[in-house]
Amino acid sequence: MQSKILLVEDEKNFGMVMRDYLSMNGYEVTLCENGELGLDAFKKETFDLCIVDVMMPKKDGFTLASEIKALKKKVPFVFLTARGMREDMIKGYKLGADDYLTKPFDTEVLLLKLIAILNRNSVDNSNEFLHEIGRFSFNAKLRTLKSDKNKEEKLSPKEAALLNLLCHHKNDVLPREKALKQIWNDDSYFTGRSMDVYIVKLRKYLATDVNVEINNLHGNGYSLIIK
Repeated sequence: MQSKILLVEDEKNFGMVMRDYLSMNGYEVTLCENGELGLDAFKKETFDLCIVDVMMPKKDGFTLASEIKALKKKVPFVFLTARGMREDMIKGYKLGADDYLTKPFDTEVLLLKLIAILNRNSVDNSNEFLHEIGRFSFNAKLRTLKSDKNKEEKLSPKEAALLNLLCHHKNDVLPREKALKQIWNDDSYFTGRSMDVYIVKLRKYLATDVNVEINNLHGNGYSLIIK
């Protein structure tokens, strides 16, 4: 079954190229040229993911995203922007964005991101706290990390929250700002340094499995890689 994508983009030619490219790659795409039309389309149909341009007439992308989230909280969405402003990225992640792409971007990278996001959101909600990490079993709700040798670690609340986010972005990028806002509700320098300490702790817990890594992607975030 094709995944349905709502694409809201006011640059007509760019929007049409994006729509056709996504359609050729197996997605069913509805293209709207402004935020008002995008909201109307969202109310009429069910979409698996939304791709929203930030700067649009009549209704900007941030406003549209807020209204979409009010209607369906868990729908994933990606922001597109011609500006690489850090403030915009932080605002987007505060609204619950799954990713953020600055134009121009590599369309193959976009496809990979869409696959990762849709796969994450297709997981049964009842299992959203249960993860297999190589030779480890992680229960984010109970904050337990068990190895295949039955050794169990009890994680702190922030350790568990951070590892849970990493698991939901497994083999993808967990944006630094997103983690800081969701767990610490603050993205200051000192909070960032605190998160780095927690990353070091998580690496130590997972160190016995050589096929599991937490990589630091400088300037972007972290990636939990399971080989």
